[in-house]
Amino acid sequence: MSGNPSRRARLRYWFDNTMSRGTPALIGWLSAICLVIVIPVSALLVWADKNTPTTLGNQLTSVWQNTADTFKLGGAVGTPAFVAFSVILALVALFFASTLVGLITAGVNRKIMDLRKGRSMVLEKRHTVLLGWSDQVFPIVSELVLANANLSKSAVVILADKDKVEMEDEIHAKVRDTDTTKVICRTGSPMDPVDIDLANPHEARSIIVLTPPVKDSDSAAPCACKDGSDAEVVKTLLAITQSPQRREQPYHIVASVQCGHSLEAARLAGGAEACVAGVDDISARLIVQTSRQPGLSVVYLDLLNYAGDEFYLSAEPTLTGRTYAEALFAYDTSSPVGLLRASDGAIVLNPPSDTVIAEGDRIIAVSRDDDTVIVSDHAYEIDEAAIVSPRPREKLPESILLLAWNRRAATIIQQLDTYVPAGSRLHVVARGTELKRLVEDARKGLTNLEVTCETGDITHPGTLKGLGIGDYEHVIVLGYDDVDSAQADNQTLVTLLHLRDLENTLSRELPVVTEMTDDRNRALAPISESDDFIVSDKVISLLMTQVSENRHLARLFADLFSSDGCEIYLKPAGDYVALQHELDFYTVVESARRQGQSAIGYRVQSETAQPPSFGIHLNPDKKERIMLGAADSVIVMAEE
Repeated sequence: MSGNPSRRARLRYWFDNTMSRGTPALIGWLSAICLVIVIPVSALLVWADKNTPTTLGNQLTSVWQNTADTFKLGGAVGTPAFVAFSVILALVALFFASTLVGLITAGVNRKIMDLRKGRSMVLEKRHTVLLGWSDQVFPIVSELVLANANLSKSAVVILADKDKVEMEDEIHAKVRDTDTTKVICRTGSPMDPVDIDLANPHEARSIIVLTPPVKDSDSAAPCACKDGSDAEVVKTLLAITQSPQRREQPYHIVASVQCGHSLEAARLAGGAEACVAGVDDISARLIVQTSRQPGLSVVYLDLLNYAGDEFYLSAEPTLTGRTYAEALFAYDTSSPVGLLRASDGAIVLNPPSDTVIAEGDRIIAVSRDDDTVIVSDHAYEIDEAAIVSPRPREKLPESILLLAWNRRAATIIQQLDTYVPAGSRLHVVARGTELKRLVEDARKGLTNLEVTCETGDITHPGTLKGLGIGDYEHVIVLGYDDVDSAQADNQTLVTLLHLRDLENTLSRELPVVTEMTDDRNRALAPISESDDFIVSDKVISLLMTQVSENRHLARLFADLFSSDGCEIYLKPAGDYVALQHELDFYTVVESARRQGQSAIGYRVQSETAQPPSFGIHLNPDKKERIMLGAADSVIVMAEE
């Protein structure tokens, strides 16, 4: 701008400077504007009144009364001193009333804002506390709602460094029906003991520390112990266990960390009170086990969610002094798989048939609910003619194709080496300049598996066509973790489309195990009867919920997901019973018992494309008659 400013600009500048002085200037301008309007209008009212006083003094008095009534100043008429004192009292009264209203309004607004911020203390008891915020919130809350469905009143309290209203809106959108469970959100840092106290952990039944999502990384294999995600879990565990306000009784804490390197630190921070799981380790083991047994992922999902059958520990005095073999046949609608020893608290899965059940021992069984583990007096009869012995099978070297690479790939290769026969081979195809070095590191110490690799774009049909897909017995598709989860799943879906197209050129099905991040994408995937999907976050969320309800299950799952302990297998039905022969499940249980196994269900091949069970019949009523074919399987708990 050149030259002198205009009068209007000067007035505007003067006005802005005046207003910048704050509340006094605002009150002054407001009073001046009101006087400019009210006094002339009051004079016009007197002039327009048909009873207008004739004398000037009376007219001024009427103008004053109209002005005073407008400003609530009383309008007293008398000597100048009397009017002045009346105005002073009226101004004081007006100031007091307006200030009181302002204070009350401000206090109410502040309290409402505090409530909206989620900073009030929770007074619930026997509730479940969730610390942190991630996509795990939604399956955990959903499962807790199902677990508490038989209770008249229950509560889940979520404390996270996130706006309370936003949390409530997201939960309402993704968990539509909470039934009898009240979901309460509070805003605060899960790593601050003072904030944690808002969730009243001292009266809680259990505490679940959610796993923060791994932050974006430019590396080929981002690690949660490097980006600080696992460190947040460790700090939260310390904030609980080392809090000066902590209760005297031990807490029941459930947590998980992404990276195996963080596992020991988390367990040290949580002590004996915490059950800590390694996300990457469990996911890798589950991928390996499922790659060798199509349909196993469905079995695990059924066992881990409260909508199906789960593991329950039940005391049964009538079985004291009897053998585990007798316990196998003591239940019609529950399937025993082991014992919880009263003497040392040990979990023993699939014990020998002649194991005697001691006083105080609890039966570990697969059942619909905790109140359905009931001993039956049903008289059963074993169909001896239907029981067969398993056919010996030679273990031949296997060929496995691994598509894509992430931080779990090395663990998957190490685990595969413990399962496959000597001379087996694994070929890795993935993008990235570091692939060769990563594979070299992963193959160290292998005894049975020969690992080769090549770089390539697995979403490109030409890359897949050049691999000779028909030469592999198993295909594992991982999700890249150097991109966001949505993009990783998109690439996985494209890869599956090409694999399904190539499968049409083969004379057999191609068993594919696929790792996904978002469970919603599983419904979009092109599937065949031999496909399995592993959604790591969902599996870990379900597992954490189960352990939060019963801490003994932590050791049970540790055994199940270990290559050294008992595992769940889907074995050919022809190894147990005569095919196309009508029988009840008691006979299947007896045949499995003679092989040192505990039968818990079967899979019908003709139903494998039918959701949601995909042919899996877990914990069937043993009285019902069934007929198994050559392509069907028996689901057993065994150690091999």
